Amino acid sequence: MVSPLIGRLTDFLDRSPTPWHAVANISELLERAGFIRLDERSTWTLEAGASYFVVRSDGALVAWRQPSDVVGWTLFGAHTDSPNLRVRPEPIVKKHGYFQLGLEVYGGVLLSTWFDRDLSLAGRVAIANEGSVLSELVDFERAVGVVPNLAIHLNRDANSGRKINPQEELPMILARAEKDAELDFKELLARELDRSPQDIAAFEICAYPTESAQIVGLEQELLASARLDNLLSCFIVVEAIVNNDQAEGTMIVLNDHEEIGSVSTSGADGPFLESVLRRATIEADFEQVRVNSLMVSIDNAHGVHPNYAAKHDEGHRPLLNEGPVVKVNANHRYATTALTQGIIEQAAEKADVPLQYFSSRADLGCGSTIGPLTAGRLGIDTIDLGCAQFAMHSARETCGVKDPELMLKLLTQLTQRDLI
Repeated sequence: MVSPLIGRLTDFLDRSPTPWHAVANISELLERAGFIRLDERSTWTLEAGASYFVVRSDGALVAWRQPSDVVGWTLFGAHTDSPNLRVRPEPIVKKHGYFQLGLEVYGGVLLSTWFDRDLSLAGRVAIANEGSVLSELVDFERAVGVVPNLAIHLNRDANSGRKINPQEELPMILARAEKDAELDFKELLARELDRSPQDIAAFEICAYPTESAQIVGLEQELLASARLDNLLSCFIVVEAIVNNDQAEGTMIVLNDHEEIGSVSTSGADGPFLESVLRRATIEADFEQVRVNSLMVSIDNAHGVHPNYAAKHDEGHRPLLNEGPVVKVNANHRYATTALTQGIIEQAAEKADVPLQYFSSRADLGCGSTIGPLTAGRLGIDTIDLGCAQFAMHSARETCGVKDPELMLKLLTQLTQRDLI
């Protein structure tokens, strides 16, 4: 029996094919829960006990419950973007009797997983509006193309360490192309939006697999979906603040562009969070509030794959459905310190939530998160956590159905601020 939380999660994953759709869906959820949307360009008048959120560049969001006395913030952070294939500015290619769509790799994509999948398109479109530009979301909501593999008869080395050339092998096939036929991508977007092609100034469009999120396994223990990294964490932190009326002084930050380095106006290495924190701190001393705050960066962790267990350090092999994973790295690729680890362990004990630990092998490189960037920019004590998953950066990833519940339970304990 799927829990209501997992049911909401699968619905959110299916309705959020891009970072911009994810933020739009979260914004709608927050407004239904009584959160007030603020405009960055306006003056803010904040009231104690009220709840607010602000969106930047469609793909990043900060939400919080305003305390009566700003002493310190409990911050939960995640990122809205996932590695994928994105449409080029002039994408249509007519080649050997087919119309193809030129795609560019966004982030550290596991390229082999994108072949032979039913692919759709979604994203945001800049609409020309009498000298200004409006943003509008689009989702084709159906399979419009495919990136076919080459038959093994024509590539006998396909199972022997194949190297993929993204420029040559990833253009998506859209349709047959008759000799004199032409195809304009802006016309395709205009048709989906019921607009004129002249209205469309520019676009940011992602390819995405059309398969819906599914509960799998003999005992229904696993969840398979696209974009688990890191929409799973986004969903959990939103649940932690929306369903907790006592979470005054709690703030969530959902940054964009983590998969490509986070350097942007809406990324963790940009000014978004700090600008909101300063405005929400109101009359309190910002530096004093900063040192009394805690940042929990939540980004999925590498669960040990039973076929590749040797890729993990022997003492650090997280299992799916065995609780949140504390991520530690001596070179600070994760922001966890002994002090913040101590805080999270006490919170986990109080919440009766088991913890696991991940530290990469000494001979393998380590990924990173928004945690070190946020800690470095703001000087706020930070810890890196995540739910264990398989196949990170694949077009379809897998996690456990119990871990989101356990992570939510842990975050809810942290909102009580009795350990910070």
